[in-house]
Amino acid sequence: MADVTDAELTEAKRRWEAERAERPVATGVRFDAASERIVVDFTNGASFLFPARALEGLQDAPADQLAEVELLGETGLHWESLDVDYTIAGLMSGIFGTRAFLEAQRRGGQSRSPAKVAASRANGKKGGRPKTSAPKRSHVKS
Repeated sequence: MADVTDAELTEAKRRWEAERAERPVATGVRFDAASERIVVDFTNGASFLFPARALEGLQDAPADQLAEVELLGETGLHWESLDVDYTIAGLMSGIFGTRAFLEAQRRGGQSRSPAKVAASRANGKKGGRPKTSAPKRSHVKS
């Protein structure tokens, strides 16, 4: 393997800084208690928001621990007392936990627990799902 010269290293650093200047970089992060969302702010004025409790490891955390969120460099988020870390790029891609956690979240409304089955049967005996009060629109073509 060839050694890198000082000139090559200087040029690589210059290229990296030029590329970095062209993309938004995270400048801060905070927990918005009113909406229970994490807000990541960027150098270009944009913000990325997501529900804090949608993340694996944060779903049962009290608000004071959610507020302990810190920016890890320019690319990550960290909650020290919860021992939870996420990359900003992963969160922006919708990765809010492990595959097993995300699958369990997806299946949540599809569960067939005995309690859910019993409630469904009881609701059926009452005539099924309550009617909506919104008027139905006709889709008849003239």
